[in-house]
Amino acid sequence: MKKLLVVIDMQVDFITGALGTQEAQTIVPAVVQKIADFDGDVVYTRDTHGENYLNTAEGKKLPVVHCVRGTDGWQLHPQVEAAGAGKTVGIIDKPTFGSVELCSFAAAGQYDAIELVGLCTDICVISNALCLKAQLWETPITVWRDCCAGVTPASHENALSAMTMCQIDIK
Repeated sequence: MKKLLVVIDMQVDFITGALGTQEAQTIVPAVVQKIADFDGDVVYTRDTHGENYLNTAEGKKLPVVHCVRGTDGWQLHPQVEAAGAGKTVGIIDKPTFGSVELCSFAAAGQYDAIELVGLCTDICVISNALCLKAQLWETPITVWRDCCAGVTPASHENALSAMTMCQIDIK
């Protein structure tokens, strides 16, 4: 069985930086272990913005500069990145929540199962899980609840419930 683990936006700015939370910091060891134990390919996404972030549609609604290409905050968390050594098949920079490029990548890879971990459950994880489900409706999609964190614990749970309703497996 050919499997893909998608590690969503486990970047410094979302863990300890501009938009970091205690919940995000708490999941790092579980994400590292999940990657290390995963028997398949690993792809990372990186939220990626330019210097003009505050002038973008997203920046006007979330006026916190984060994940600017090339900055320390844009980098993947070092432990999370290191866990994928020898398994990583790509890093996809995405300018917004969901990534059409990720969906095309997964479709081209002809994976039998896709699993997701990362940040934030209620924004980028749900966006990418639904994008993958829409394009690969017959492929089992699983989100690992203890390897994800939302903006708040309540919004994390709401996102997990929404994904369940869309036939995404939550483990």
